[in-house]
Amino acid sequence: MTESLRRGSGRRVGRAPNVARPRSVTRPRSVTEDAIDKIRELIVSGSWGPGDRLPKESELAAQLGLSRNSLREAVRALSQLRVLEVRQGDGTFVSSLEPDLLLESTGFISHLLLGEGELDLYEVRRILEAAAASLAAARIDDAGKQELGQRLERMRQAEGVEDLVEADVAFHSVIARAAGNTVLTSLLASLSTRTMRVRLWHGRAADDALDETREEHRRIYEAIVEGDPELARATATAHIASGERWLRAQLAVDEPAAG
Repeated sequence: MTESLRRGSGRRVGRAPNVARPRSVTRPRSVTEDAIDKIRELIVSGSWGPGDRLPKESELAAQLGLSRNSLREAVRALSQLRVLEVRQGDGTFVSSLEPDLLLESTGFISHLLLGEGELDLYEVRRILEAAAASLAAARIDDAGKQELGQRLERMRQAEGVEDLVEADVAFHSVIARAAGNTVLTSLLASLSTRTMRVRLWHGRAADDALDETREEHRRIYEAIVEGDPELARATATAHIASGERWLRAQLAVDEPAAG
């Protein structure tokens, strides 16, 4: 009905009656998920530690009140997450639980992020790289400073994009290690994918911005070597933000025109 007909009818047209929205249905937890929680709790509580061997399947199933099939599914899932390690003929063990092992899947997932997901990933990386640079400026030792300088020189001398990517990875790895936080180091290694670095360096080469990007790395290096955490944070933030702006512009160009 058009607006004129509404007026002409002399009847007040009210809002459409509220229609009850369907309630969100909570998916019931599976037996396997309950089994995973029980195994995780045994690890978190300290009953099992890194490297400990799990009881035999029949014993563990009885202990946890699970069927052997549910237990097998839980063990399979936790071994894929690197929490457990199944050794054929020897049994099932708790893994080392090291951050780089447990966060390994993050790197796989980050490769799958596209579009806005890529930008969100870059935003997280900007926050973490800045934190790592700040910590490195406060904690790096003389050997670390020397290694960081070598990585910077390698970046200056790199000719092709592949060489630049290798030098870039090495430079930021030194900073992450110098930060002295293994979880932060592992997260950065997972989020800073090689695919994204290659794409970025190719883009900067096309924009004739390689020297500018090298200069950004030099500023980070100087701030860290001078032991200035706040300046290191600022220069690292500016560096990652530069790549973030480039990516945002690329996505805008690649986005199909609305029509």
